[in-house]
Amino acid sequence: FFFFWLEALVMSSKHVPERVVKKQKTAASIAESDAAARTALKAKRRQNRREIYKRAQKYAKEYHQMQRAEITARRQAKEGGNFYLAAEPKIAIVTRIKGILGVDPKTRKILKLFRLPQLHNATFVRLNDATIKMLRLVEPYVTYGYPNLKTVRELIYKRGFAKVNGQRIPITNNDVIERNLGRFGIICVEDLIHEIYTCGPHFKEANSFLWSFKLSSPKGGYNRKRNHFVEGGDAGNREKYINSFIQSMNGN
Repeated sequence: FFFFWLEALVMSSKHVPERVVKKQKTAASIAESDAAARTALKAKRRQNRREIYKRAQKYAKEYHQMQRAEITARRQAKEGGNFYLAAEPKIAIVTRIKGILGVDPKTRKILKLFRLPQLHNATFVRLNDATIKMLRLVEPYVTYGYPNLKTVRELIYKRGFAKVNGQRIPITNNDVIERNLGRFGIICVEDLIHEIYTCGPHFKEANSFLWSFKLSSPKGGYNRKRNHFVEGGDAGNREKYINSFIQSMNGN
C-alpha cells in the first residue's frame, strides 16, 4: 500500500493543470512574435538609416548646385552688361504680429485659413495669385517673406511639431514622419525640409502635417507694428529680410 501511495504522489506532482499549460504556450507564442517583430523593426531601421543618409547627401548636393547655378548666372549677366532677374519665390513664411483685438470677420477668416490663430504663430504658404491677394488683405496683422534653407531647416528641427489625429506631437524621430507621410515618399526630416523648401509636389500634405510654429517675441522687440516694413515698421512683406527676423524669434 505504501508503494502504491508513493507512485500516485509522484504522478500527481508531475501533473500540470491544463490552464497553466495554455498560459505557458500563449506567453511563449507572444514572446516569440515580439522577438520576431523587434528583429524585423531593427533590420528596417538599419535599412532606413542607410537610405536617409543617401538622401541627405543627394539633397546637400542639390542645394549646392542650386546656389552655384544662381551665382554663375549673376556673374554671366554682369559680364554681359545685363541684369540678373531671380526666379519668383515659390513659398513664403508668414508670422502673425498682432492679436485679436479689432480684427474684422474677413481678416479673421483669412488668418484662420493660414493657420495663424495666435500671436507669434508662423506657417509656410505656397505663393500663387490667390494666396498673394490674401496676404495683402491681412498685411497689417502679419509679416512675411521668402525663407532660405537655413530658416526652413532651423524652424523644423527646433520648433517642428506634427499634427497627428488632431494632436500636437513632437517630432522626436523619423518614425512619426514615415507613418504619416511615407505614402508620399517622405520618410525623414530631411525629406520634409526638401519638400517644403523646394515646394515639391506634396507640399500641401507636408505643410498640413506640420503644426503651426509657436515662436517667441523677436529679440530686441518690434520697431512699430502699425507701420509697414518699407516705412520702418514691422508689418507686410520683408522679402529676404524675413530670415533674420524669424531667426530672432527662433532664439538664435
